[in-house]
Amino acid sequence: MIKGFRDFILRGNVVDLAVAVIIGTAFTAIVNSLVADIITPFLGIFGGIPDFSAWSFTVNGSRFAIGSFLNAVISFLVMAAVVYFFIVLPTNRAMERFKPEPPSPAPTRDCPECLSKIPAAARRCAFCSAEVTPAAVEPV
Repeated sequence: MIKGFRDFILRGNVVDLAVAVIIGTAFTAIVNSLVADIITPFLGIFGGIPDFSAWSFTVNGSRFAIGSFLNAVISFLVMAAVVYFFIVLPTNRAMERFKPEPPSPAPTRDCPECLSKIPAAARRCAFCSAEVTPAAVEPV
């Protein structure tokens, strides 16, 4: 039982996933800091609010933290853009580069009896079972 757990934990995918989560968490902290410390104060210059992240209003004692919400939205958009442009696009391009070419369809001809499409090298029609002479097939 312990050996199975050890094999599972030491499997490459689990270790890679753990590293990705740790790096992702650290990167999230960097992006959140970028948004809270640089982007939203910069936007606050144009909005007339020096600390954009503290922007809020109160209704019947309930506080609505609009600035904090906008920080989260901007952080999400920055993270999504980074993931898309630095992970998704390069991965898709690499996958397209190594994608095998689809096989070319076999040459066909018409059956002289029923006029159905049959392989050029066929000796009998699959639709009407008429015997046909095989056509010369050129090598690909």
